[in-house]
Amino acid sequence: MTAMPLHATSFHTIRRQVLSTLPALAAITAFGSTVTSAIAATAGPKIQDRYATVNGVRLHYRIAGQGSPIVLLHGYAETGHMWTPLIPLLANTHTVIVPDLRGAGDSAKPASGYDKKNMAVDIHELVKSLGFDRVRIVGHDIGLMVAYAYAAQFPQETERLVLMDAFLPGIGNWENVWLLRDLWHFHFTGPTALALVEGRERIYFEHFWNDFAADPKKSIPEADRKRYAKAYGQPGGMQAGFAYFKNFEQDAKDFAALSATTLNMPVLVLTGEKASGQVLIDQAKLVATQVDGRIIPGAGHWLMEEAPQQVIPKLVGFLN
Repeated sequence: MTAMPLHATSFHTIRRQVLSTLPALAAITAFGSTVTSAIAATAGPKIQDRYATVNGVRLHYRIAGQGSPIVLLHGYAETGHMWTPLIPLLANTHTVIVPDLRGAGDSAKPASGYDKKNMAVDIHELVKSLGFDRVRIVGHDIGLMVAYAYAAQFPQETERLVLMDAFLPGIGNWENVWLLRDLWHFHFTGPTALALVEGRERIYFEHFWNDFAADPKKSIPEADRKRYAKAYGQPGGMQAGFAYFKNFEQDAKDFAALSATTLNMPVLVLTGEKASGQVLIDQAKLVATQVDGRIIPGAGHWLMEEAPQQVIPKLVGFLN
């Protein structure tokens, strides 16, 4: 079958859009995440810091650009800052919304509300407060659980979904991951755990940043490690982080129920060869009909930092 010729106007429009992203993508390929951080700081629409009280919690979020909305959700041991290299590549044609999840970064840290269905409602109400009805949503780690809960609860308002390296509680053989010996932190909660990490947040997070990476030297940069350790060291920060894990059993019940209705929007799954691998892709195929699963060769869990040359172009292509 031969492709239909594009109308000349459409061709030139597409050509301009593609060419406008080439310099940034070339920089990513040539120099990696350090350069993309520098690009993000100087190029593209201005990124604004804002706050909104939604679903009973005060959320900090960053916003840039204009057009149809894209929501980027971070994972554990990071904040919305992790998406900085990606924001300018999307903000020329989209409104990019980057919250700090309930309990993380500069968002409030209430004592409860950390089941992922409720955290998805946080994001949904934020999106609605900004005047948007439909979104494309991306989540990494804990953020992917929130993103799935968003898409499953509000499927008619979700155009595209991206799930990045972790797992879905309650879906398939999820307990094989939840009970892995090396993932002891899922069960490291409560007053004793809090007392042990107080003032030692950096030591605790080094385990994640180093041991979950294929190569610790290509994992989270030093400046970001300082930023994240300080953010989670705020009052209530570590307790909130532990609550993400403590709610997995409730999340499993919720996701099992939500999965009874299959998702029909396009879903992109990105995993690290040395991390989630095929597990998350197989889970996604149990809950969605249009799944494009990609394993990033040689990468660990920290996809944005370890493999920006491979990951960022895939995200830009799928979301655009």
